[in-house]
Amino acid sequence: MSRSIVLFENENHKFIYLGIEKNNLEGIFTNQYLIIHNDEGILLDPGGVHVFPRVLANVSENINTENIKAIFYTHQDPDVSSGVALWNSTLENAKIYISGLWERFLPHFGIFDNSLMQPIPDKGTKITFSDGYSLEVIPAHFLHSLGNFVLYDPISKILFSGDIGVGVVQPSEEKIFVENFDDYKRYMEGFHKRYMTSNIAIKKWINAISKYEIDMMLPQHGLLFRKKEFIKFLDWFKDLKCGIDIINEIY
Repeated sequence: MSRSIVLFENENHKFIYLGIEKNNLEGIFTNQYLIIHNDEGILLDPGGVHVFPRVLANVSENINTENIKAIFYTHQDPDVSSGVALWNSTLENAKIYISGLWERFLPHFGIFDNSLMQPIPDKGTKITFSDGYSLEVIPAHFLHSLGNFVLYDPISKILFSGDIGVGVVQPSEEKIFVENFDDYKRYMEGFHKRYMTSNIAIKKWINAISKYEIDMMLPQHGLLFRKKEFIKFLDWFKDLKCGIDIINEIY
């Protein structure tokens, strides 16, 4: 089993990368993350059924699972959320944050009790810890899901971006960060052109995150971005034609 990697840490706050998949049983490799603030934890896109045992083991090494207070889902895709029933039965008191547009579909993943559901409104929300500290849930609609969000942690200055910034490549324990964006974008271009809806949606999102100071961007697949490569990503992404912009290439 791959070890967890602490991406940020101070006396009462951690941002943790929950390890590397070593067996490609899931079709596409996925990244999962855990934020610990004081003794409370929040899971970010903990993934599908295939990765549940490994992610749970890595979470348990970092925090008592009884202290997980919430699970945040960027969107509804199976690689993001098909393990939700397993997590719901394991973390009995954890609230589930997902777009209000997708709440009604969760019974198809085995969630029938909606008492812990926290449907996210279109304009976003905050996830607040017991001491009042809050994570920002920011709209990223149509990138790629119609009800889509990213999450910003003001203490670590880390942006969890879901499928934005995805590279179709497997991280390794020796290499988890993008080191040369100009080379790496060949692993990103096909995904972003086909899965993202339009350049209008891209520009809306870039404007929405422009007020935040971001030191690191963490996508749900592929390598992670430090600030220098993140800025290069934004410069590339802002002009990308995708989805309905290039619909004549698809039909």
